Amino acid sequence: MTTRLAGIICSTVLLVLPAFTQAEDKATDKPATKKTEVKTVEVAIKGGLKLNVPEIWKQSKPSSRLRLAQFTIPKLKGDTEDGELALFNFGAGGGAKANIDRWVGQFQTNEREVKVKEGALETGRYFFVEISGTYNKPIGPPIARQTKAAPGSRMLGVILGIEDKGIYFFKMTGPDKTVAAQASALKNSFGADAKNEKEVELDELR
Repeated sequence: MTTRLAGIICSTVLLVLPAFTQAEDKATDKPATKKTEVKTVEVAIKGGLKLNVPEIWKQSKPSSRLRLAQFTIPKLKGDTEDGELALFNFGAGGGAKANIDRWVGQFQTNEREVKVKEGALETGRYFFVEISGTYNKPIGPPIARQTKAAPGSRMLGVILGIEDKGIYFFKMTGPDKTVAAQASALKNSFGADAKNEKEVELDELR
């Protein structure tokens, strides 16, 4: 009786075991989650610079003759405004630090945060600037120099030096979440590699 019962139990285990094994194999054979690729388009900028920008960045006619190009950055869910990217090929003089200082000065000092990184390309070097806080957003014609306080804003700025082409300035502004989400895309647009960047202090710049 005991021997017969043991045989029945053993047979049951052998029948059930393959089912568990198959279930385990299926559980471990799940396909890896694929990353969503960002579709880009090549854009030629006056002066010879070429960028690969996300398709969702909508290029429009520059609102000022001082701008080489400008793009609208679609707002993310929860933000009330789109962001904007403007490109220039001139600075206000004084080197990298002076230009970055001017960007920093466009944010109110209360709760302002600033990060500056330096990187290099085969064709030159660049500075990548992130500023968050309350932005003194320009309104009306530039000559009027009027602004309004825009809390919860962010700026991504780039000073890019390209051999034989000069210096380009990128300025992306808008709601914090919308702009922050485009940091990698902005770097990728001109071929930067974040892994090769180093953080620098403003006082170290000239």
